[in-house]
Amino acid sequence: MSDLIQILISIVVVAVGTVFISQKFRISKRYERQSRKAAPLNSWSALDKGIDPSHTEDQK
Repeated sequence: MSDLIQILISIVVVAVGTVFISQKFRISKRYERQSRKAAPLNSWSALDKGIDPSHTEDQK
């Protein structure tokens, strides 16, 4: 029975550590999703996101 308690305590400690570390060290915002209602991009920021700024909605 004490082995089961030690395993459960270990799982809880690892889970809490994982949550703490993931909150402390955030991944770069480059990999986070952007909202669809973002401000219009200028040509430089469009190029950073892989969008061809010379292609407009009217050219479809």
